[in-house]
Amino acid sequence: MKKLILSALLVMAAVGGCVGSQGPDGSHSRLSQTEPAGIDAVFNHPSPDSIPGGQRGEQIRLGYQLVVHTQEFASSYVGNRLTCANCHLDAGLDPNSASYVGLSRVYPEYRARIGRVVTLAERINECFERSLNGKAIPQDSHKLQAIVAYIEWLSKDVQEGSRMAWRGIPRLQPTRLPDIANGNTVFTARCAFCHGADGQGTMAAPPVWGPHSYNRGAEMARLSVAASFIKSNMPRTRGWALSDQDAYDVAAYINSQPRPDFDGKGSDWPKGEKPADAPY
Repeated sequence: MKKLILSALLVMAAVGGCVGSQGPDGSHSRLSQTEPAGIDAVFNHPSPDSIPGGQRGEQIRLGYQLVVHTQEFASSYVGNRLTCANCHLDAGLDPNSASYVGLSRVYPEYRARIGRVVTLAERINECFERSLNGKAIPQDSHKLQAIVAYIEWLSKDVQEGSRMAWRGIPRLQPTRLPDIANGNTVFTARCAFCHGADGQGTMAAPPVWGPHSYNRGAEMARLSVAASFIKSNMPRTRGWALSDQDAYDVAAYINSQPRPDFDGKGSDWPKGEKPADAPY
């Protein structure tokens, strides 16, 4: 049954997600790290039929389960009600929401927030500590290794050193300062049905503020990241429905609400590379 679920998800993404990552205006600007020079890769992910047999195949399938059903498979490392797939939509296959496809090809990579080169496993643990408001998975854990294996499998057809136009999230260019009051209005009209009028989530979507949401150290706590994600992906299955400014306003409203702090924030950006929209 788990294999059938994974196969169905990959087939859906193959039909709807392999044509590239540009928005309606044709832009390929992304919120991501600097991309390497090289050939332009084509967004594509492997067929589920290519999952190898034996222990490696089981490891990849476990990685998928950890990404999609994080609350069930990694409960001891999660401190809120989110899953990895809440940000990396369609189990990391959506090219407009920080897709996992090709990701393993760029790690190890320098992270300005950490101030040093990090491995893919370390980057995954950043998400557990910040986006999931939890704690790092031990480096020798079979669960962490399974998530890495899943991402490596999704990346196997991307040539190392190639440019991935889909990496990150399509970037927005706001025309004015965000209007939190308008963000409240847009949230009520377009977002509350799934995320709840109080932002605490429903069966359809996760909480976007409060004690069970991402903490202040998460990427999504940055206005530019949240706005870009909202623009290209929300409302779910109807991305690009909001204007750029409405997306910024909603992001500002959401991120003005209370959420958990991040104890390790004092060590972030040790080399003075802090972005202007960092919330601390």
